[in-house]
Amino acid sequence: MTSPPRAPRIDGVLFDATGTLFDTAESVGTVYGRAAEAHGVSLPAWRLDDAFNRIVANAPPRVFPDCDASRAAQLEQDWWRKVVRSTFLAADSTVVFPDPKAFYDSLFDSYKEAGAWKLRTGAVDGLRELKRRGIATGVVSNFDQRLPVILQALEVADFLDIVITPAVCGFEKPDPGIFKAALLALGTEASATLFVGDHPEKDRSAAERVGMRSLDPDVLESLQDIATHIGAEPAT
Repeated sequence: MTSPPRAPRIDGVLFDATGTLFDTAESVGTVYGRAAEAHGVSLPAWRLDDAFNRIVANAPPRVFPDCDASRAAQLEQDWWRKVVRSTFLAADSTVVFPDPKAFYDSLFDSYKEAGAWKLRTGAVDGLRELKRRGIATGVVSNFDQRLPVILQALEVADFLDIVITPAVCGFEKPDPGIFKAALLALGTEASATLFVGDHPEKDRSAAERVGMRSLDPDVLESLQDIATHIGAEPAT
């Protein structure tokens, strides 16, 4: 009896960012509420959480084609400023900040800090083991300009070969363009690349549509197990 054909070797593993490699350390409402309190505005976290979820769900794409990096970064900040403002107005239409710019800038910058995030269990060990075994790695996310800074703060940047965001490539998940840009930057074939992401449509189904394989991180007990899960052999 012949053995079933083995799946092609995995040469590259790409990860989503939030919900896959790391999560927020606290709810958005908690962080927004604490920041607002420091600027003279008091609103409960639950109300801000609800408002934020509604606003983000209906926000326009954060994609700015034909812009250089500096202009794209400014447009991303403008996008977030509108989201934050709309969130607070949705939570309380009478809210007024004494210095809106100072509030927004402090809130935006607070999410660059490592303390705003928590790595998923086993993330560092998993990435380190993939690199040890010669697997190319990267992050593909709809995050903004702060992502490289956050990855550095979380001490995982050195284990990643590429970081692809809408500002870098002009596409946002689930558009196939962002996955194709990642494959080109990583230098691997789609069939030999695994995408690890928590969202069934924007991550896994979208990656599969360009020929990649996909994995829900929640099937792993820990991200430390990723190399073993894909059967990666140690580099020789």
